[in-house]
Amino acid sequence: MICSPESCARLHDSEALSLMDTVDKKTRSRIMATVGQKGTKPEMILRRELHHIGFRYLVNDKRLPGSPDLVFPKYRAVIFVHGCFWHRHECKYSTMPKTRRKFWEDKFLANRTRDRKKIFKLRKSGWRVKVVWECRLRGDEQKIQTYISRVSKWLLRGNAPTLILRSSAKKGGADTIRQQGGKGRCREK
Repeated sequence: MICSPESCARLHDSEALSLMDTVDKKTRSRIMATVGQKGTKPEMILRRELHHIGFRYLVNDKRLPGSPDLVFPKYRAVIFVHGCFWHRHECKYSTMPKTRRKFWEDKFLANRTRDRKKIFKLRKSGWRVKVVWECRLRGDEQKIQTYISRVSKWLLRGNAPTLILRSSAKKGGADTIRQQGGKGRCREK
């Protein structure tokens, strides 16, 4: 087959694309656009269980920084339900893609920076903040119920510590969560 330099370049680019991905760029973009930010499975599990216990909340209140997933005005508390992959929890679900590594590192760093900023703004305005990781809402029912119980106890404690994200000094370093106020040690990671 004889082809012009332009069409050969396009052919080679499409061949390279097909080696990396099973769908074309436009289809991949459409698929990624459907990945939800609201109403995710972990969020729905948490919402359903807390509602069943008797908690009432607002969902994605845009009046607050970062539109927290759950807002509990009565308790002056908010909860973010973070996906382990997108927000870089240190668990088996936060894998690093093997292609376009620089792009992903920058993306994840921007996500974590944005998380810290919105948590800081919420704390500054008097809200208690809890981050619930996706992996905490996976697995056997007993494990999930135990964790939901811990979340409900946190909500009920009016003087509960506020959990904040702290990033390590290294670029791309692990985030840690530090306890502010209250007594005892924070075990969330």
